[in-house]
Amino acid sequence: MPRVSRKQADLNREIIVDSATRLFRERGLHGISVIDVMAAAGLTHGGFYGHFESKEALAREASDRAFQQSGERWQARIAESADNDTARRALIEPYLSAASRDNPGDSCPVVAFAGDMCHEAVDSGLHQTFNEGLNQLLQIFGSLQNTGDDAQDRKQALVQYSLMVGALTLARATRGEPLSDEILEAARCFLSQA
Repeated sequence: MPRVSRKQADLNREIIVDSATRLFRERGLHGISVIDVMAAAGLTHGGFYGHFESKEALAREASDRAFQQSGERWQARIAESADNDTARRALIEPYLSAASRDNPGDSCPVVAFAGDMCHEAVDSGLHQTFNEGLNQLLQIFGSLQNTGDDAQDRKQALVQYSLMVGALTLARATRGEPLSDEILEAARCFLSQA
């Protein structure tokens, strides 16, 4: 079988990372196998190790990509907003929506990966990638607080983002029940007054 070109190999790698990013968000970092990722990418299992040394290496890159995508999405919403309060709402409302709850493959990496991080060694590369991504999102969210004090902005961002993550997690856990929508609505209402 002929070897693929460098250009095709690079494209295949991107397809693998994109597929893994979506699958890891949907099922968690440890909820899928290399076979699952390669099948979703439309590639054979045997080609995986030509691109990555391990599943953890892929998980780290896919996790990093998920955080980058979320940060870019947030920055775009902020850029379209007239002021910090409008920007904050532009982040909160889609985050705490039925669409976000029902489409984890395109949603928050913190919600998707936090459960796995509870069982990950604190010195692992994956844990480090998670913490860096979380801090980037917190920095973006903190920049929208209006206290005029950086330390207070950080505290508000921590509390509000924790509420968002918890509400989305609970809404997913109770999907299909009226309680799920109640959780999303209550969190949106509370945060709109914060």
